[in-house]
Amino acid sequence: MHHTEKKILSGMILLAFAALGLSVSSLAEDKKGIQEDSAVVRTRQHVKMLDELFKNVIVLVDKTYVKAPSDVSAAAAGKAIFATMKKSGWYDVRLLGLTEAVGDADDLPADLFERTAAKKLREGESYYEELSEKDGKRYLRVATGVPVVSENCVMCHANFKGDKGNIGALSYTVPLMK
Repeated sequence: MHHTEKKILSGMILLAFAALGLSVSSLAEDKKGIQEDSAVVRTRQHVKMLDELFKNVIVLVDKTYVKAPSDVSAAAAGKAIFATMKKSGWYDVRLLGLTEAVGDADDLPADLFERTAAKKLREGESYYEELSEKDGKRYLRVATGVPVVSENCVMCHANFKGDKGNIGALSYTVPLMK
């Protein structure tokens, strides 16, 4: 990665941190039978904001920097941002592969939530969520679909050419916001 690319990636990471401080309005929704409370609504809206931010950053990296198969991929840049957020203790977000052609074993669905989400997203849904609890703390688990959005995707993954469905997903595990 060139010095200029590192500076831009650092700037994008800072943008992601800044976005965490944004106030997000709450909308009452009833999704998939999850009992609604203000913490679930706030956390859902926060995840939707993060999802839009991350996907736009990844597309920007793809359009700006990915010109040849040897370039750092937009997915690798996204994973670097996700690792920074997890290391800082904010939440966990993972890139998942939803097809048989997953290049990195770390991108395979890792638990029942991710396997269920992968099935539903591959069948055409764009969003899947569940509430979970671990060590007395509640979390919102969300998975959002990632379709082929650019010719750069098929530059390295020819098997995705013409695939109009979700070939990947972002899987979030976010503590409920009080």
